[in-house]
Amino acid sequence: MDVGLIAIGAGLAVFTGMGAGIGMGIATSKACEAVARQPEATGKINQVLLIGLALAESTAIYGFVISIIMIFTMGK
Repeated sequence: MDVGLIAIGAGLAVFTGMGAGIGMGIATSKACEAVARQPEATGKINQVLLIGLALAESTAIYGFVISIIMIFTMGK
């Protein structure tokens, strides 16, 4: 298989981190707004925010792992 195509595919797989980063930024800003509006709900907001951030980060990690697998297994 062509090494150039593998590099392009790995680069596209890494772009999942970009989407996850944008999503996490939006989620964090909305959580800050929610705490500002209802300070008594801070604990529940933080709990939901952390679960959402963990799920978004796992998407970025999956993309990174897929790109590493593509580079090292298909590049031979």
